[in-house]
Amino acid sequence: MAPLVSTIEVTRLADRVFAYVTDPSRFSEWQHSVVSGQMDGTGTAEVGSRCITTRRIGFGERPSTSEVTRMQPPRRWAVHGVDGPIRAVVHVEVEPLDGDARSRVTIALDFEGHGIGKVLVPLVVRRQARREMPDNLRALNERLEREG
Repeated sequence: MAPLVSTIEVTRLADRVFAYVTDPSRFSEWQHSVVSGQMDGTGTAEVGSRCITTRRIGFGERPSTSEVTRMQPPRRWAVHGVDGPIRAVVHVEVEPLDGDARSRVTIALDFEGHGIGKVLVPLVVRRQARREMPDNLRALNERLEREG
């Protein structure tokens, strides 16, 4: 299946938008199901480093680990899930607009199912992500524009 792609424009500089949207400790501020997030180890994000995100799934909370596969500040960032039955593949692009007065954020989200995840991804996970993405991007926009 094709990735779920969502885009939003934000009235903020690209480097500021990039820093916010790729910081796992800020994910819970704009992603509906995220409870917490952090970089593992040194705390710096570079290719090969890992981030741990805890999401609310059903009635419980489940941590998942992703590896940073692309890091090109302030334009491109990508992670790939490395554990669990449902592994997200996320690509973020931040494009400066109007001489960097605004930025366009594009998030491409896909999932790999392993074990029971092969059934859950098409039946539940993609649908839920498709429903949540517009609200997540609105929350991202509101948060960035409020912080100035």
